[in-house]
Amino acid sequence: MIKIPDRMKVIDLSQPGGPEALVPGERALPALPAGHVLVKVAAAGVNGPDLMQRRGLYPAPKGASDLLGLEISGHVAAVGESVDTWRVGDALCALTNGGGYADYCAVDARHCMPVPAGVALEDAAGLPETFFTVWSNVFLGAGLKAGETLLVHGGAGGIGATAIQLGKAFGAKVFATESPEDRCDFCRALGADAAIDYRTEDFVEVLRAAGGADVILDVVGGPYVERNIKAARHDGRIVQIAFALGSKVAIDLMPIMLKRLTYTGSTLRTRPDAFKAQVARDLVEKVWPKIAAGAIRPSTFKVFPLAEAAQAHRLMESAGHSGKILLRP
Repeated sequence: MIKIPDRMKVIDLSQPGGPEALVPGERALPALPAGHVLVKVAAAGVNGPDLMQRRGLYPAPKGASDLLGLEISGHVAAVGESVDTWRVGDALCALTNGGGYADYCAVDARHCMPVPAGVALEDAAGLPETFFTVWSNVFLGAGLKAGETLLVHGGAGGIGATAIQLGKAFGAKVFATESPEDRCDFCRALGADAAIDYRTEDFVEVLRAAGGADVILDVVGGPYVERNIKAARHDGRIVQIAFALGSKVAIDLMPIMLKRLTYTGSTLRTRPDAFKAQVARDLVEKVWPKIAAGAIRPSTFKVFPLAEAAQAHRLMESAGHSGKILLRP
């Protein structure tokens, strides 16, 4: 049995703002609705949406915890009504709608997954958010196939590292943009066929010389929107999942028609619970065996104590990391 206290340590958001707005606090444990499990958190991942929520740009959906934290790993501490897939003490990792920056988190049981064989429980906290995002956008949405070319922007980040590895594991040729050279080296070490230093090279020219990209996963936006269209092959698919350089652009849309391109985007947090449940099943069935076989590996960069969440956010905003940043309660 796992002894459950009445209260837990959390990271509160004092007000929208910079990393200093993240402050240690204490709360009652979350309620445990039917169909959910209460997880004693071993680690929580730090992700781009957390930074946006901290700035007041990505509010929690109705009914979700207002605490930051969209992915966790840990052990089941209690099981809600109608849950028969998990037992107290089970180790898991999970996608959450919020609440990960805490000692305990209530999660939809359908969004929980076993820790892949060979992966440490702490490292497993860095899997759900990026793997859900890449699988749903690149494979389910854009339909990346073996033999096609995938262009990943921001290859050394959490999403980028996952996209590179998944693309290679499923037979794609993968190009990644990054800078400086050590981050490009990190992309190559993950399996990228080419890492393009965006400060010294033009990814449009590189991709055109290679025949163009079939699928482009972009977190940059801004001037990259028009350049992605130029870098895409005929019948290419461009997926926008963030806008680091802005979402308002003026572009000529004619090439989309002439090249028969598909331009789309999505956010994960607001997708229906049933969709997330299907993605979880796909990952366990199709991706987890590749992790167990060593074809894909977690890429944890640094683990901070939960109380140092502000420092973790500063590191992520500095782009001084390669891979995932985690918090340990």
